[in-house]
Formats: sequence, C-alpha cells, structure tokens
Amino acid sequence: MSIEDKITAVALCAGGAEKAVSLELKKLGLAVLGTGFGKARFQTDLAGLYRSLMGLRAADRVFLEAARFLAEDFDALFAKTSAVSWETLIPKGMGLRISKVRTNRSRLHAAASVQGMVHKAVADRLCKQYRFSRVPAYGKSAELRVYIEKDQVSLLLDISGEPLFKRGYRREGGVAPLRETTAAAMLLLADWRRKFLLYDPFCGSGTIGIEAAMYAWDMAPGLGRGFALSDFLIGNQEIEQEVRKELFKKVDFSRTIRIYGSDEDSRAVALAGSNAERAYELAQGRSISERGILLQERLPWLPDFKVLSLRDAKAPDKEGVIITNPPYGKRLGTIESAETTYRTMERLTRNFPGWKLGLITDHPGFESFFGKKASSCREITNGAIQSYFFQYENI
Repeated sequence: MSIEDKITAVALCAGGAEKAVSLELKKLGLAVLGTGFGKARFQTDLAGLYRSLMGLRAADRVFLEAARFLAEDFDALFAKTSAVSWETLIPKGMGLRISKVRTNRSRLHAAASVQGMVHKAVADRLCKQYRFSRVPAYGKSAELRVYIEKDQVSLLLDISGEPLFKRGYRREGGVAPLRETTAAAMLLLADWRRKFLLYDPFCGSGTIGIEAAMYAWDMAPGLGRGFALSDFLIGNQEIEQEVRKELFKKVDFSRTIRIYGSDEDSRAVALAGSNAERAYELAQGRSISERGILLQERLPWLPDFKVLSLRDAKAPDKEGVIITNPPYGKRLGTIESAETTYRTMERLTRNFPGWKLGLITDHPGFESFFGKKASSCREITNGAIQSYFFQYENI
C-alpha cells in the first residue's frame, strides 16, 4: 500500500453520535461512504488517515478496513482472510489479537469460531510470508476486529491504540467523569458555536467546558498523543509530522470565548481548572511554564470554573446555551438523589430564561421531574451506559 493509495477506514463512536462524526469527517475533507449504528465508513489517503486520528472529536476509535468481502461459510472466511496482504500492514515480530467479533443476521454466528478462524488465517499468512513457525505471543500486537452483517465481513485493524477519548489533558477525572468524546458529541449535536455563551452548572472535572474550548480554539483533540498507526508498515513519520504541524497552525487563541462552569464540589472545580491548563499546554505543544506564564489569574482564553451550587447558578448574560451532565445516581449518589436534582433543575427555567439547554442522563423520565417537555430527545451511549440527550430550544 503506497502513500497515495485510497484507504478505507471506519470511525467508531457512541450509538447516537453517528451524525456528529459524519459531519466531522466531511469538515476534515474526508469522503464519507456511509454510516451505521455507532460507526461511519470513509475513504482517504494516508495523510487523511492521520488527520482523522488527530482531528475527530466524537469518535472513540479509528480502524483501517483491511478487507471487506462476502462469506457464507468458514471455508470462504478462511480463504478470503488468507488472501489479504497482511504482510504489507503488520511488521515481522508483531503479535496478533482478535479483540472483538460481532455478527448480525449472518450464517456465521458463532463468535468464538469466527475469532479462531480469522486468527488462524492471518497467522498462517504472516508465518508463510515471514518464514517463521508462529506469530509472537508476547510484546506489541496488532488488534483486529471482525464485524459480519448479512454475511458481509469487515476485517478492521485498530490504528488508534489508546481510545481517542484519551486526549491527554485529564490527569484525574473526578468521581463520575463524562467521556471526552461524548461531551464533544453533545456540543456538535447541539450545534454549539464559539459565538454562543456556554454554561455547565454540573461541570465536575470540566470535560464539557474544555471540549468546547478546544473546539473554539480550533484545536485538534489528538495533537498531544501518538497512535498505533505509526507501528504498522503503512505508518509514515514524515507525513504524521506534516499533518501535526498543519493542525497546530490552525489553533487560534485570539478568539473570544465565553465558557463557564460551576459545581458545588470544590475539588472537582480545582481539577477542572488544572485540566483546562493542561489542554492549553497541549494546544501549544509545550507547557505554560516554558512560555513564562504564571497562572495567578484565569487566562482569558481558558474556561472559567467556579465553586457554586445549582441553586445559586444564574445566567451571566441574556442568552446562551447550557450543556451539562447532571448526576446519574449510580457511581455518584442514588437514583432518588438524582431525581431530586432533576426537580431542582427547574430553577434553570427562572435563572436562565430564554436559554437553550442540552443535557445527558440515563433516566428516560427526566422530563417529568424537570417539569417541561424537551424539544427533542435522542438515545446516545455514554461509555457503556445507555443514555438520552434531551434538548430544549427555550427554557
């Protein structure tokens, strides 16, 4: 596979965030081939592949689609998997792991058998090409996923490494952190723009506010980290650095941002502040201390986080957008305490009149406690938790 070759890839995301990821891919100049539940297929070149890894905000992982074919039985699965030129992707000495198998409405439905057959086919091909008896059992491994839908097999090579929500700015996440990619999806689905004031009254460790700031700065979220793509034979350090340099140049701190957050937990607010500073450092490519900046006061381009209870939160301006993640009552508190919080959120209608509201919760009955029907509601997963994104055009 050469640098100029067109590469088909798949971005995986939370169920319900497909639209956001598809729009992001198009904004990055990548050709979207289609979407399905929790994924978007796209086509690009190697530079675009690096751009997707660094630039996607709402995607959890990116995979290279190594092969896509029809297989109605195990003989076809083995033969067509063996026919893939794995030696052009996976270097000699790297191990192999089939990390996940999913089948749906297909003749091949036994996941364990599919896993074993694909592993054998890939391993046999590599052993034959590299002239060794078995693939290494230890050390770094290539991770493959197998998806079979209506007998259509997709063999996906993980080129992300660590999941993409690990941006690098969050040293600690607090008691019940919101996944970064979910926060980004909420911002994108709410159609938030940097010209709008943003407020999060349950800011916790600051994820929503920081993701909003990165979006406002035009900072690619993956600038401060590496990717598994560079471990494979198609990886190219020169292209990676060119793309990274290109994306660094786009970061702009001259833009005025009005991003606020509050929480009654002082430790969480302190974490939010330090996480925001770390995100700024990553956007610069070097630390704040190296730039000679002393953080005695909030930098004007950072989100403003304060210790404040929901009861005391008031609109800092006549109009704006609230995007928040109130307590679910599982990892933090109880379901009953969460429902009490939802009732207390009715104060937002008085303290933030005319504002828009977007919130995520796993409680399908949120509206009955809040006392107002949402303008829209979509199902979305937050990690492994099935949740709902409620939106209000005017509270």
